[in-house]
Order: sequence, then structure tokens, then C-alpha cells
Amino acid sequence: MGTYKFFRSPRTAVAVAVVSVLGVTLTACGSGGSSSSTTDKGKGTGAVKDPTKPVTVSFESWVGSDPTMKKFATDFHKLHPNITIKFQNVSADNASQKLTTQVAGGNPPDVAFVDASATSDFASRDALVNLDDYISRSKIVKPDDYVPAFRDFVTYKNSMWGLPIDGESTGLFYRKDKFAAAGITHPPTTWAEFEADAKKLTDPSKKQYGYEVFAPEAAYYWYPWLYQAGGDLLSADGKKVLFTSPAAEKSAKFYVGLAKYSPPDYLNSNSYDGRVAFAQGQTAMYMAGSWFAGTMDSEFPKIKDKWGTAPLPNGPAGCKTTIAGDSLVMFSATKNADAAWLWMEYLSKPENVATWTYKSPNGTELPPLSSLLDSPDLVKTKPVLKGFAELMKCGVASTVANPKFPQIETALNDELGKAFYGDQTSSQALQNAQDKAEQILAH
Repeated sequence: MGTYKFFRSPRTAVAVAVVSVLGVTLTACGSGGSSSSTTDKGKGTGAVKDPTKPVTVSFESWVGSDPTMKKFATDFHKLHPNITIKFQNVSADNASQKLTTQVAGGNPPDVAFVDASATSDFASRDALVNLDDYISRSKIVKPDDYVPAFRDFVTYKNSMWGLPIDGESTGLFYRKDKFAAAGITHPPTTWAEFEADAKKLTDPSKKQYGYEVFAPEAAYYWYPWLYQAGGDLLSADGKKVLFTSPAAEKSAKFYVGLAKYSPPDYLNSNSYDGRVAFAQGQTAMYMAGSWFAGTMDSEFPKIKDKWGTAPLPNGPAGCKTTIAGDSLVMFSATKNADAAWLWMEYLSKPENVATWTYKSPNGTELPPLSSLLDSPDLVKTKPVLKGFAELMKCGVASTVANPKFPQIETALNDELGKAFYGDQTSSQALQNAQDKAEQILAH
């Protein structure tokens, strides 16, 4: 089964959007440790105390070599001298697969830094510690301060199984110079304006195009349009496929239609490679997460004044966009649960979340805390993030309550990709994806 990827911040490198191993291999993982539904980890009253003897907390991530994370570990050890953080490094695109194998083998790390959307998958297999008891004892972690969509990412059966640590919303990047040359005075605010601008900015004879779409990531970049139309992927219980709903049909027709304003040379590229077309002025509009701002600043500093950012245009259902991010989770097999919690709690301090996200030198990720998003310090520190911070409140967590969804999403991606190439209509793509999805759910 194939996978596709979307790209986030330069620091996190690659975030896997579809990993079939989560939906398939994890079904064998329930026996890889004590059940988190019956554990006493976190029980008690008052603040969690330091261990009386030296212990080591293993922390698996793809950010262990990051200078900021290394300093966190050093500073944490000074505050908690009996706790040493041992980094276990793994590449971002292999993180979920490795964790799945470790859980099945009974040797997962104590704590891991994971794609937030994977949290409920691991929680549903009793691989994680339910954090509700720890959170109730903490003066630092405040559930109500998390942006609702990010809290949704780490919630399973009404409990929190992870702590969101960073995030981003998907917004619009546009070339100000191309807009000015075409006589367009402001970025589009509606679907109608968006298509009109894309058409006006497209001139194939000059190899200039209004927008960029990517067949290998067709499903992921359809989601904002789907949500803006008032649609969804599956029903709330995860049992009914909604690909052929009126909202889905309307949004897919609009989305697939944008392919005619997209450079054909990049149709089979991914969103990261597609940055080149935007940087070279071949493409005037580009949908991406806030990671793209940092990438543009670091890789293409000479055109810094030629591009800008804006919220995505509102659809029939108003302001909606996809979000992505990472979370901290504790595995139920840990023998150092309290020490592991103290590390997670330390990283979750608002000042540390700020340092890790928008205050990092080249970082353009956002904090998943409303108190930080609403702080004037964020826009003062990174003005380019203003629109993305506003969009976080319109964020929809692309997570569904069915472990078979990764297989379904792969089928959806393939079918929408074919529509981009003109091999079928958007309606045919959705119907074919619906049929395949229903077959997957039936087995």
C-alpha cells in the first residue's frame, strides 16, 4: 500500500500524513505492554514528586539533535538532578513505524514526540498512558488553554493521551509582485475571488500560473476546501463514508478545477519540491502550513519582499482550515512514569512552548496554546505568523475515529490524483474512492 507525505517545518523535516502501518500493524500491538486502561500511573494528589534515586527517561523523537531541545534537557536535569533524559533519535518519516514495532516488542521509549494525529491510534491499542490523572495534579498543564482542534488530536474516549507541543495551520502564500502586475489589489477572500485571481494570474505561454496542486498529496490539500464547504470525511462514529455528500462534491469540483491554473511540470511533485515554482515566480499562489514561511526566509531571502501571507478564502461554511502538529505521549510500558511526566510537563510550560515554536531562530511553527496565540508577543516576534495564528481558531483536526482510515485515505488520494490528470471527473473520483472505502470498512 502506498503512502504520501506532506511537509511541515524545516526542523521537523517530514511529517507523514498517511502511514498505513498505523492502521494495520498497530492492530497487533495491544499486547506490547500493560493496558493503559487499568494502570495506576498518575494516581495520587498534589504535584508529582521527583524520584529519590537516579532514573533515566528515554525520549524518542526526530528533534533530539535540535539545539533548543538539547538545552531543554540540560536545564531540566539541573532542576531535577535525579532524572536524566536519554535521547533516542529516529527520522520523522520512520517514527510511527518504529514506535509500532517497539510497542509490539514490549520495548517502547518512556516518552515520544509524535505527529499529533497519531496519538489516538496508539491510545486505542492501550499503548499509551491516560494523562488525565497527571493533568489534574498539574499547575502547568491546563487543558482548556489548548486550541480545541489540537486538543481533539490527543483526545480518545474523552480523555487526553498526549500533550500538544507545536502546530501550524494551513494558509495562503501569494506573490505580491505578481498580484500587482496583474492589477489584483488584495489576496482572495472567497472561492469566487480565488478562482478569478488564479485565472488572471495564469499565462501558460509565459510559464506563469495562478496556483499549484500536487497529485501525490491530492487528498491532504483537498481537506481545507472540503471543510470550507461544510463537509467531512467520515461520520462522527467513523462508520459511514461521506465522500459523495453534496459538500464533498462541490468542493472537489472546485479543487480539481484549479489544476488548469497549475504548472503541469509540478503536478507530480510534492509540496516541498513545489516551493521552487513559487520562489521562481512560476506560481503566484501556494497553499501550505506556516513552515513554508521559514523555508522561504532561509532558502530564498532575496525575494523576501515579494511574497506575503493571508488566510485561506472563506467557503460556504466560512473559515475552515487544516492543522497539523506534534504531541508528547507516554507509553504504558514505562517503569518511570512520574519522571516521564515531569519531563513532559516541563516541555509544556508556556515559556518553553513559546521558545520551541515562534521564538526559535528560524522557526515559524505556532504554539497550540490559546494564551500564546492571543499574546501580542507572537506577532511582534514573528509578524508573518499573524494570519496563521488567526486561522488556528478555524482549524479542523483531520483525524477520524476508524483505524482503517489510512487505507481509505490512500484510495482517496489516488482517485483525486487521477482527476487532476484528467483521467476522470471529480465526481467519478469521489465515487470510486467511496466504493473502495466502503469495501475497506466491510472487511
